[in-house]
Order: sequence, then structure tokens, then C-alpha cells
Amino acid sequence: MLKILSQEDWIERAKTVLPAAGFGNFDASVIIARGEGARVWDEDGKEYVDYLIGSGPMLLGHGHPEVTEAVLEQLPKGMTFFANNTKGIELAEAIVDAVPCCEQVRFVTSGGEADMYAIRLARAFTGRSKILKFEGGYHGMSAEAQMSLAPQKQVNFPTPVPDSAGIPNGVAEQVLIAPFNDLSAVSSLLVEHTDIAAIIIEPLQRIIPPRPGFLEGLRVLCDQHDVLLIFDEIVTGFRLDYGGAQERYGVVPDICTLGKVIGGGFPLAALGARADIMAHFDKSVVGQDGWLMQLGTLSGNPIAATAGLKTLEILRRPGQYARLRKLGRSVMEMQSKALTNAGVPHRFCGDPTLFDVYFTENLCSDYRSARHSNPARATVWNETLRALGVFKSANKIYSSLALTEEDLELTHDAVEVAAKALIK
Repeated sequence: MLKILSQEDWIERAKTVLPAAGFGNFDASVIIARGEGARVWDEDGKEYVDYLIGSGPMLLGHGHPEVTEAVLEQLPKGMTFFANNTKGIELAEAIVDAVPCCEQVRFVTSGGEADMYAIRLARAFTGRSKILKFEGGYHGMSAEAQMSLAPQKQVNFPTPVPDSAGIPNGVAEQVLIAPFNDLSAVSSLLVEHTDIAAIIIEPLQRIIPPRPGFLEGLRVLCDQHDVLLIFDEIVTGFRLDYGGAQERYGVVPDICTLGKVIGGGFPLAALGARADIMAHFDKSVVGQDGWLMQLGTLSGNPIAATAGLKTLEILRRPGQYARLRKLGRSVMEMQSKALTNAGVPHRFCGDPTLFDVYFTENLCSDYRSARHSNPARATVWNETLRALGVFKSANKIYSSLALTEEDLELTHDAVEVAAKALIK
């Protein structure tokens, strides 16, 4: 008789073959068995309302029937070709139509890969080497991106702090770090360093919103100093609005990167810009010295492109983003009410489509201020919610269009209990 393995059994197996018993992404003590709509189930059958949603890509929820149908139709036609395919071309057209800065796009497989190429593209176009990024900004796993993502010690700006072993010391010489939401600091660095190729930024940094005028000011400074502005829209693209943060905030970068939503749950990402910048991917236009080599076995594969196309089609339907924001505000408001009634100081940070709560009375405007004054409360809050069937990361809630009234009711009940647990 075949033994049914428990979640603990799977965790023990993982410990043997996976470093730290996991994939490096999320809490390895949870093994997810399946997802449907806005719910997931672990290997022991415990059910959760899912606010992690694969770290963002499942904006429509798990197993959306229209996306599933489109993928199943494509599967027997071919999974990948390492060659152009019509679905990839159609998806590129949809992205160019939606995203203000994109006249052309190149597909890759992951958001980190897209960010790496965006940095390289900026260097190729400008002929300069240095990159300015913001402390706490996440741009994947490249050496440049792993500078001051989550520094454990505070140093003076613009000195970068490597977040990972294995990064050569020389990388730090090519990266400058500034505090998010501080235009004067950026302006000073641009005056002092004339070899900056680009500023790369998450327009909504993790969940920290830009101050009014900050993104607009970056656009002006970049134009004044002939520096390219890169928006990392891996998370915000097709989430904050159909046209992403560029549409939401009304600021158009020179280059942007996209991921998560555009693959509909499959591995796919892209970078895009105006045609003269993207010409560096075409050797016949820029020549050998200006050519940026880029290829990837699964880039633009038709399964991911099909899922992405159907996802974008659904998101274009009237009222989708208004509904997404309404759902997000409902989750924010129920938490705020419960915490206020419990007398727990807190601040919400983010956008109704992507947010979380900090247990602090301080404003959250950059990496150093966006933190809990009472980290123990955050631990109790997250652990209680998890135990009561609310599945989220330690510092982020993703809204999804799959949320139902029943999901919101379960979340409300869990939040009420979690708030009371903070004052025991």
C-alpha cells in the first residue's frame, strides 16, 4: 500500500537534497500542494487564503479557467522552440501598446535577468560604467543588484554594502547608493560623479511609495545629466495599473523591466525601451563594439507567452483595477480597525494592490525608516495570521482579483484574533 507522506515527511526529504531545506524563496516549513483561486493548501491539507500569490504573478488567482484553457490549447502545439513564435510576438505587441516607455522589448526568463540586462544596456548606450541605486531597492541577484539591498550595518552614502558572499570587491566601485525619496542626495551624486550610466529604481520601493514629486524630480535630473532612468517594474508592471507605475505616477523612464504578471504564472520577464536604446541588441545597427549579446533557452517561450497574453486580455476588461484596489483597501481597513481598537500603534505602507503594516508610529519613507519599532509584534502578528489560515510573507500582502467575500470574511476573523494576540 502506497504511504501518504505528511508535510513533515517532505520537509525531512528536502533537508537532504536542498540547502536550508528550501528553494531559497520562502519559509521552508511550508510545502504547498495546490492552489485554486485565492486559496492554497499545504501537504497536510491545511487551507489558507493566499496573499503571497507566488510573490505576485498570480494576480488573477491560481488556475484561472481562461488562462488554463489557453495554456492547454497551446501545450500540444509545442512548449518551447528557441526560435521566434507568434505568441511571443503578440505578447510583445501587447506590452508595447500598454507600457509608455516601450517601443521594443526583449524577453528573458526572470526579473533578475531583466534587471541585469537593463543595467548592461544602459552602460552600452551611454558608454559610462557607474550605476546609482537606492538603499533597500531589490533588483534581482546580479552583483550590482546585491549591493545595499538589505544591509545589516549602516554606512555613509553613497558607499555600497554587499549583501552576498562571492561578489568581487571591484563591483562596489561601480555602484553608488542613495536614500530613497531624497532628491537632494541624488542631485549631489550626479554633480559629483559624471560617469553614471543610469539610475535604477523600483518606483514603489518594495512597499514604500514615492513622495509627491520624487519620481518627477528624478526624471528632470536624469535629463539634465544625460543619465538613463530605469524603472524596475517587475512587481508594479500591470499591477499598479495596466500601464504599471509609469501610468499610475505619470513618469516615463528610459528603460523598464517587467516580470511576474506578464508570464501569467510561468517563467517570463522582459525589458523594454525606445528603439534607439534597444538597437544595442541588433549588431547590424550598432556594430560589434556596440552590440549587447543576449540570449536565453526559454526566453519568450510560447507557453508563458500564451498565459501572459490571456492574463493581459483579462486585465484590460473594464473595472478590473478599480476592483483590485477596492479589495486591497478592504484588507487594509479591516487590519487598521482591529489594530486601532486594540490600541496597537501601526502604519500601513504601500498601495492597495501591494502593502503591509509596520508596528511603528514613524513615517516610512526609506529603507532606514520603514521598519517595526516592535519587531516582536510583527512576529506574533504574522504567526497568528498563518495559524488562522492567512498566507502571506513576513513583510508584504499582495492583493488579487480572485479574492471573494468568503476570503475577506476569513481574513477579517483572523485579523481580529491576531490584533488581540498583540496585547496579551
